[in-house]
Amino acid sequence: MTWSGVDDAQRYGSTVLEGERVRLRALEDDDLPDLIRWWRDPEWAVLQQLIVRPRPAESVGEMFRGWSRGERSGEVGFSVVDRASDELLGHVTLFGAELPTRAATLAVMIGSEHVGVGHGTDAVRLLTGYGFREMGLNRIEVRVHAFNDRARAVYRRVGYQEEGVRRDATFHDGRFHDEVVMSALAREWVPQP
Repeated sequence: MTWSGVDDAQRYGSTVLEGERVRLRALEDDDLPDLIRWWRDPEWAVLQQLIVRPRPAESVGEMFRGWSRGERSGEVGFSVVDRASDELLGHVTLFGAELPTRAATLAVMIGSEHVGVGHGTDAVRLLTGYGFREMGLNRIEVRVHAFNDRARAVYRRVGYQEEGVRRDATFHDGRFHDEVVMSALAREWVPQP
């Protein structure tokens, strides 16, 4: 859309970090206890980590700080909060974007007590739009365990397409599991109103 003036630019600016249900904001120190708790929960770690293992709270906290600092131009990280209550829901990150490919990888973590009500879908949609509209990305990919059917459904709902399978790419419960590569492309992206 071509902006005809300041009002159009400000209208866009007022929505670039707000979805239907969630808002993206900078990480705050008060976010860390919940983020650390969610990351360290083995029941959920098996869905997002290559190996389930306890890590000290300090190192997990520093990991989230690093993801959120965005020290390189091709990286951003945000806390995800409920638009109405401002309650922390999770964290989203885009990383690895470089010229000339302008491709980044998406990572998302929604807290266990906030799963299944649409917050993750809204957060993925919002960050994907941000990647295309603000970072100038051409491609955003996500890698998801093949057994994580809930996450795969979220990504498909938002517009990601399955590209292929990395066979036996992850190891849990004494055996190897496939990993599905999904992506969204800027030219195929339909921004939400």
